[in-house]
Amino acid sequence: MPGLNDWIKKASSDLLASIKLSDDHIVFDCSIFHTHQSAEKAFKAFLVFVHQQIPKTHDLGVLLDNCAESDPAFLLLQYESKILNPYSSESRYPNDKFRIDQQKVEEAIRMAKKILDFVQKKVQQPEKTQGQRST
Repeated sequence: MPGLNDWIKKASSDLLASIKLSDDHIVFDCSIFHTHQSAEKAFKAFLVFVHQQIPKTHDLGVLLDNCAESDPAFLLLQYESKILNPYSSESRYPNDKFRIDQQKVEEAIRMAKKILDFVQKKVQQPEKTQGQRST
């Protein structure tokens, strides 16, 4: 079963993919999809950290609520979750009503980064002091 670091690594990888794809308007849909994926995996990393069952869902609202059960501070991310949530499906299939531009992509990247940074601070293990040995 994947552990905390595995989930953080995948969330970071999705964020990096989004950033790399954000320079080309032809693949904005792929870039914005990865912002959702980064947020989803970050939330799931926190659930692993607090030993909560990871629900089989891509819904950021559900994942956020699960995280908030252990730490109500997660409710500060409701706006970002609401904005990023539709990008899971709207960006994956042809959709005449789904329009994105450079500004939306950059906003989504900032939001995904905010969520990932928030989670990373929550799960951060105290650093060992110089010369301290682990047992």
